Amino acid sequence: MRTFVDDIAAHARRTPGRVAVTTPDGEVTYGALAARIESLALLLRARGARPETVCAVAVERGVDAVVALAAVVRSGAAFLALDVEQPPARLAALVRSGGADLLLTTSAGAVRFGPLVPGEPVLLDRPGAVPPGPAPDGPPDGRALAYVSHTSGSTGEPSAVLVEHRGLDNYLRFVVRAYGLGPDTVTLQLAPAGYDASVRDTFAPLLAGGRLVLVPRSALLRAEEFGATVREHGVNALLSVTPSFLSFLAGQPGAGGLLAGVTLVVSSGESLRPFLAAGGRSLLAGALVNQYGPTECTMTSTRYAVPAAPDTRADLVGTPIDGVAVRLLDAALEPVADGEAGEVYIGGAGVARGYGGRPARTAECFVPDPWGVPGTRMYRTGDLARRTGDGGLEYLGRGDRQVKIRGYRVDPAEVEGALLAHPGVTGAVVTPGTDGQGRVFLVAHVTGALAGTTDAALRAHLGATLPPHLMPRRFERLDRLPTTRSGKADRRALTETGGRR
Repeated sequence: MRTFVDDIAAHARRTPGRVAVTTPDGEVTYGALAARIESLALLLRARGARPETVCAVAVERGVDAVVALAAVVRSGAAFLALDVEQPPARLAALVRSGGADLLLTTSAGAVRFGPLVPGEPVLLDRPGAVPPGPAPDGPPDGRALAYVSHTSGSTGEPSAVLVEHRGLDNYLRFVVRAYGLGPDTVTLQLAPAGYDASVRDTFAPLLAGGRLVLVPRSALLRAEEFGATVREHGVNALLSVTPSFLSFLAGQPGAGGLLAGVTLVVSSGESLRPFLAAGGRSLLAGALVNQYGPTECTMTSTRYAVPAAPDTRADLVGTPIDGVAVRLLDAALEPVADGEAGEVYIGGAGVARGYGGRPARTAECFVPDPWGVPGTRMYRTGDLARRTGDGGLEYLGRGDRQVKIRGYRVDPAEVEGALLAHPGVTGAVVTPGTDGQGRVFLVAHVTGALAGTTDAALRAHLGATLPPHLMPRRFERLDRLPTTRSGKADRRALTETGGRR
């Protein structure tokens, strides 16, 4: 089947001088990018890269990382992208669970990452170390392994998710087609390496023949530098923005100017509802798309085009993307009626092969799809949703995210949205806590200029829109909300520091 790397090569043949990647060190054309990918792919083949070979890629953020991942696909192997800023023990766990057979890194990286994978690493900056090998034996099969990603799992140990070419190809081409990406698209890579969102960030614009802007991650975390980067390079699309990052931008002075010129923002990873409830939609002049989907289903399964005046009473995630089926089922795996809550099961092209080395967990989560083609499976997400009158989905959270307080079912996102509507609050995450008698209560973790705002004032603000059972018992004031490496609010860290008293 045709891969995104084939499209990059096609762009290089038609317009070799068009800029593909912009970095602080200069620009790289499609012709130069395709040539580097092909050269490295031959080197990987000579070192044994074949279909089902897992190649761990440990390369610093930049053009080299783009070349490395694409070359692995071109060689016929599958990539396991590593975030080189993570602790060595974490990287070792990812490599071990991902079943890496080869390591692709640089001469400098070999010192640190070489011990992660047995055997001699393939060095990106020393192509002459191994004689070039034969070209790939034709296009990969759709069921061949494309990449390995990870989820934390209920135990906290990383679980390797095996994603096939048919899922990756279906999704990237959907993004290009549905969001109108093309040669005029200029995107900014936001997601860090090692997270599946970075695959969309990196390769959807290149598949479309657009331009990818790469800057140091430190620049993306400072609002002024972020805005300056968007303006300097004419960025007009952001494909991997978390709601937490949007809320961070919304809380900055001159927030609207930070995204000036951006005509498309694609958000995913967590609930967008608090950002919308705080009036954040007005900061975005262009299109805003809310995407939903687990890693086990190739990043995204549904999408919702957020209108200029959104309904903030519900967390709407829209309709399935092309080639994907979403089913809402009860405990007996029977469809629920429209308007009723059910567990989300996802079938179709995006469903991954399963968890590497975990057959029992794979069998538990990837179950036969009685409505699909014989032999196909659907993924049990653990998420809850209901179907709205227009056929879209309203996300209700995970079973373990919702809590009961005095008999009432509580979604913390509703409280977060109300807190963000306060003029002094720039960030809010609500977590459950438990007192000495085992009673559940809410803890509100907030940021902003709140020195002169008492807890009583915050309660009065919330009391204007929320019932008593949604009132936090305690307010924790923070300079900044902690986030995970992927940019999401780190709810586990907040729960551990403030959830028991």
